[in-house]
Amino acid sequence: MTFQKQTASDAKKESGFAETVKTVLYAVIIAFGVRTFAFEPFNIPSGSMIPTLLIGDYLFVSKFSYGYSKHTVGFGLPLFEGRILGGLPERGDVAVFKLPRDNKTDYIKRVIGLPGDTIQMIGGVLHINGQPVKRERIEDYVAQDGLGRTVRTAQYIETLPEGRTHKIIEESDNGPLDNTPAYKVPADHLFMMGDNRDNSLDSRVPAQVGFVPVENLVGRAEFLFFSLDEGTRFFEVWRWPVDLRFSRLFSGVR
Repeated sequence: MTFQKQTASDAKKESGFAETVKTVLYAVIIAFGVRTFAFEPFNIPSGSMIPTLLIGDYLFVSKFSYGYSKHTVGFGLPLFEGRILGGLPERGDVAVFKLPRDNKTDYIKRVIGLPGDTIQMIGGVLHINGQPVKRERIEDYVAQDGLGRTVRTAQYIETLPEGRTHKIIEESDNGPLDNTPAYKVPADHLFMMGDNRDNSLDSRVPAQVGFVPVENLVGRAEFLFFSLDEGTRFFEVWRWPVDLRFSRLFSGVR
């Protein structure tokens, strides 16, 4: 039996390979930790949050803002119940949550009702605890439809009771979701709505969304890091020079 003596060059190669594997492993662990406990990227697939968020927006959600639950760090596994190290969101926050109907699908809407609130839509006007929320008509929201035609939609600035403002759009004040019963938000639940008021499946539709358990919160939308025109897919890098929405990059979500 013969043995081949390991040269210094061979040892150096093995050491270098081991260091590379170790570096990659550390990078994966760090990336996994950041995604699990700090920030997670999401993209916007629907127009329910227009004009705040557009189809093709990519944003970061802070997972630590409201504490942690099995939906935040446990991938839905029953690791623990409730939330730890956090509290309720503020009214007006834009938040990602797991759809209560299946506890899997990610939705993003605005927090409108907190536990104990009464929420109702009357003639297209949001009412919180029996009081109409101020809305001010501003310039129309202008967009292109699928055929390239210009579409104008009524746009408002809505001012919530605490003074926070955001934009909404309304195609009319007489749609199916513009006049609703009064909804009393249960303890440990939230009432979520989209800013595109006539085209948002949200808490106004009890059979599909309804009240959202606080436990189902994933995190708060913080800022956009990328944005492509509707219909452009992320991997189509050859379309980026034309379809990248430069004006939306690194803008905060409010």
